Amino acid sequence: MTFSPTPVANQEEWTDARLIYALEEVVERELNRHLKAAKDWMPHEYVPWSEGRNFDGPMGGEPWSPEQSKVSDIGRTALVVNLLTEDNLPSYHREIATIFGREGAWGTWVHRWTAEEGRHGIVMRDYLLTTRAVDPVQLENFRMAHMSEGFESDNAHSMLHSVAYVAFQELATRISHRNTGRESGDPVCDRMLARIATDENLHMVFYRNLLRAAFELAPDQTMKAVRDVVLGFRMPGHGMPGFERAAARMAIGGIYNLRIHHDDVLQPVLRFLRTLELGGLGPEGLKAQEELGMFLEGLDNEARLFDERLAARRARAAARAAQNAAK
Repeated sequence: MTFSPTPVANQEEWTDARLIYALEEVVERELNRHLKAAKDWMPHEYVPWSEGRNFDGPMGGEPWSPEQSKVSDIGRTALVVNLLTEDNLPSYHREIATIFGREGAWGTWVHRWTAEEGRHGIVMRDYLLTTRAVDPVQLENFRMAHMSEGFESDNAHSMLHSVAYVAFQELATRISHRNTGRESGDPVCDRMLARIATDENLHMVFYRNLLRAAFELAPDQTMKAVRDVVLGFRMPGHGMPGFERAAARMAIGGIYNLRIHHDDVLQPVLRFLRTLELGGLGPEGLKAQEELGMFLEGLDNEARLFDERLAARRARAAARAAQNAAK
């Protein structure tokens, strides 16, 4: 079954400026929906402050050591990646304010989104330091190195590419937080990350609905943007120190991997948008749609191979554990 949007003008005429203006009403509607759905929460309420104590240094406290952490090894890795991603909020704000503008409903959304995302970094850092979940010196060194490098989105050249990217990225972040919480081994951490994930889901819905409206206005251009974003997708923390190694550990640990990316991030958004069923496309849109479908099929095959390798790895680990227990 296909459906055909009705573009209101020649698709070739849709510049970023015209699309931003044309989507203003949609942004206002989605902003109002978001504000009704969002629930304010206090970061300090999710931090077990009574567990805190001084670190070594000017306060003369106790140095950090791994056994002080209640969080699992994979949980520590993922928490550091997740927090360093949040730390780049100033760069993210600059980019979306430049792309979307700071006036009207667009500007209100940009500032509201930034304020909500700010809570995530606050509560995560407070939790990590109070519970001694991670090495505070290493965490700060990573933060300085990551932020000193700066950040530039792969999609800053285009408003449509930016909207498409965040529609997927917000969902990816939500899933990463939820899985990190479940794998952390600490119910307090799980509860905190579940609260953050709720925000991320609302952000995803905002951008996903905005992307749907863009398909109605400029289907060919939007299809090409979605194709480009899906084929070249990278998480925003890709530039942080040791990201590749950390991402590999998170993949093996079941926090974020090819199967999760295909099944739980790409597919839900694309199904909602009915991207592969869209009719009424011109030659460029059809080409992008076909390339998107072929890529998803290939990604599914890659994910299947990853699943097989991961199952074999776990079977070997279980066998070794059984042998050791029998000794």
